[in-house]
Amino acid sequence: MKRSLSCILIFLVAQSASAHTLEPKLYANAPIGVNALLVGYGRTQGAIPENTALELEDPNLKINSAFLAYGRSLDIAGHNAKIDLILVTSSLYGTAQVEGVPASRDVSGMGDTKVRFTYNLLGAPALSLQEFASYEQNTIVGVSIQASIPTGQYDSSKLINIGTNRWAIKPAIGISKRVGKYTFEFTSDAEFYSTNDDFFGGIKRKQDPIYSTQLHLLYSFRRGMWLAVGTTYYWGGEYRNNGVGTNNKLGNTRLGLTFAYPINKQHSIKVFGNSGINTRYGSDFDALSVAWQYSWVD
Repeated sequence: MKRSLSCILIFLVAQSASAHTLEPKLYANAPIGVNALLVGYGRTQGAIPENTALELEDPNLKINSAFLAYGRSLDIAGHNAKIDLILVTSSLYGTAQVEGVPASRDVSGMGDTKVRFTYNLLGAPALSLQEFASYEQNTIVGVSIQASIPTGQYDSSKLINIGTNRWAIKPAIGISKRVGKYTFEFTSDAEFYSTNDDFFGGIKRKQDPIYSTQLHLLYSFRRGMWLAVGTTYYWGGEYRNNGVGTNNKLGNTRLGLTFAYPINKQHSIKVFGNSGINTRYGSDFDALSVAWQYSWVD
């Protein structure tokens, strides 16, 4: 079996997944029973990716994060499926202005926990490790649903926090088409949020859904070694404070790169970053992450 496990199951997200995350290979097929453990470091500078404090002006916030993720490939009704879990701990520090008044923040703690289920409807049959050796992708259609659990650090007396103090559910659909060494991907999703009943200033805050689309172009240099260029556009997400709208709808575009490099059969490295190229409101930030992945089959 020449195909490396570490390259088959690079599908975990190494950042705290939000509406702004660029995720190539989310619906890629993988042999059944493959597990992946991923650890890494990420740094974000600028605004807060989670859009929890859009009142900030001129944000210069730095977030250093360590993350741990686990994923497993499953057989459900003869189709490939995956589950993944992401845990993050972060330190946040920097300055901004709130209604023209300078403010600063320095805080550390856990981020919100992410759990996701992915199911491939077409083009990704459930295969054993041996059967997968002869598998060649054509067109894959998949769906997923992700839940964000409010386990992160939160202090309602502060406008800036690591956690969001709310639940989020994000259903998505994606299409992946391979042509030679190139793979073209398109995904679309919508993220829905519960009410934060304990927001800064005693406000009950509700956010409209954030909708997003992604386009990716991947080039495979060899098995497991690939480069992806992607872009995402996301819109919506207006806040309502005690039922009153704030007229701060998003309409933003981001561009990102992802590079995967296999070290050996079970180990690989993944490096990725993204940056805003057109920001209408509130989420202009740059992000860079590196992750190590260990994969095994049972």
